[in-house]
Formats: sequence, C-alpha cells, structure tokens
Amino acid sequence: MPRKFAEIAFTPAVKAIQERYGSREMYNRMEENGPENDTLIPKLADFIQARDSFYMGTVNENGWPYIQFRGGPVGFLKILDERTLGFADFGGNCQYLSIGNLSVNDRVFLFLMDYTNRRRLKIWGRAKIEYNNPSLLEQLRVPGYEAFAERAFLIHVEAWDWNCPQHIPIKYSEAQVAEMLAPLQARIQELEAKLQQ
Repeated sequence: MPRKFAEIAFTPAVKAIQERYGSREMYNRMEENGPENDTLIPKLADFIQARDSFYMGTVNENGWPYIQFRGGPVGFLKILDERTLGFADFGGNCQYLSIGNLSVNDRVFLFLMDYTNRRRLKIWGRAKIEYNNPSLLEQLRVPGYEAFAERAFLIHVEAWDWNCPQHIPIKYSEAQVAEMLAPLQARIQELEAKLQQ
C-alpha cells in the first residue's frame, strides 16, 4: 500500500472503520513498508497513455463532490514529467462545474479504467488551469484531433494506487470489437466468394 496514498486516504475516520472491521493492522504494516507511489513510473505511464477516457472528481465549496467524464483520442491525457499530467480542455456544455470547483479547491481525483484487462488506477493530485498558453496547448494537442482547446489542465500528482480488479466487468470498445471480428469477416467474405464461383 503506497504511503502517499495512505496519508491522503486513510483519515482518522477511515482508520476507525478499518479498526472496527479488522483490517487496520494489515494496512498499518503496508503504510510503514510501502513505496511512496507519488511519481509516474513507466508501468503507470504506459497505462495512462493507452487510455481514451477517465473520470475526474472535484469538490465544490459546499463540500459536494462532482464527477466528470473526460474523453478523447487515445493518449490525450499526457505525461509531462514524473509528477505532472496534462490535458487540453475542449468545449463542452458550458456548465464549468469542474473549473468552478477547482477555482476554490485545487484537489482533484482521477479514476482511470481499463475494462478489457480489468485494471483501474486512482490518482490524487492538485490541478491548475492554464489560460492563454499556446505553447502548452500545443504540447497537449493530439495530432489529427481537430476540436478547439479552450484551456489546459495541469495535474500535480500527489499519490496513486491500483484498485482491486474484483468485480470489474470485461468490456470492449467498438474499435476492439471490430479488430476481433476482422478475421471472421475476412473469412466470411472468402467463403461467400467461393460459393459464388
């Protein structure tokens, strides 16, 4: 269990519940011996750069959480250095809930899913929104994706942790299904051509 993750997530209330249900001793040992897990090691980088979406959590000034789905081409969430993620913010429904929340509380939580391989990654960080920074937006641009980037999000990673794969349903994207069916489609066409001879 990563130390940085435990520092953020294992509040006194959480520790009290762990104590009540008998897992506190195990997690205490992991906290003392676990790695820091606050830098984007290569295994994480590969996982992050293969994603086409993630969920982003923020909290408003009334204490209410808000979760937003963020999607784009594979690799739109960029690794800028070992502690920084970034992505271009494209025009949406103009509610600006995440941006408003981050203007009063920079804490952010990213939840990245890989349904195909039943993996999920949790990232805690602090977000900064960059306006009018063309060179940063160019760095975050996804080649061939023509949507207009209105601003840039930078996320300083405070901690990360892999989540248990139990109960994750296996799901495939449309592109993955098409790739799996391609050999079958080719074989069907081949057999149909033979039947017409």
